[in-house]
Amino acid sequence: MIRIICLGKIKEKYLTDLINDYLKRIRKYHKIEIIELKDEFSLEKEEKNIMAHLNPKEYLITLEIQGKKVTSPEFANMIEETFINYGTITFVIGSSLGLSENIRSRSYCALSFSDLTFPHGLFRGILLEQIYRAFKINNHETYHK
Repeated sequence: MIRIICLGKIKEKYLTDLINDYLKRIRKYHKIEIIELKDEFSLEKEEKNIMAHLNPKEYLITLEIQGKKVTSPEFANMIEETFINYGTITFVIGSSLGLSENIRSRSYCALSFSDLTFPHGLFRGILLEQIYRAFKINNHETYHK
């Protein structure tokens, strides 16, 4: 299973449509869920809410500007290899406050998709697109470049 824990609600219809489209595409390959938590405007409250959804048996990946940058094929390989040893991969996208040190320290992998800052909802769509791309790569299926 793939889980995405994120803070804040998506209000824009075009972003909701993007997210729902990629969720539908990914579900052809794997079970996926999004856990949308309230944006608290307090790192301590957000940490508590996120921690309530974490399981020590899952592989935790945090999305951080300071994280490691990988290519799409490397990301696909990472997902494929991780599922050998873990039943669940959980991605955590923080709020505009970032992520607490406690959550970052629990992460097996900190990833960065760019040095740029993206709107929260758009980044959800970008992450989902890359997960979908990873499944296409891992199944040797064509997908636009």
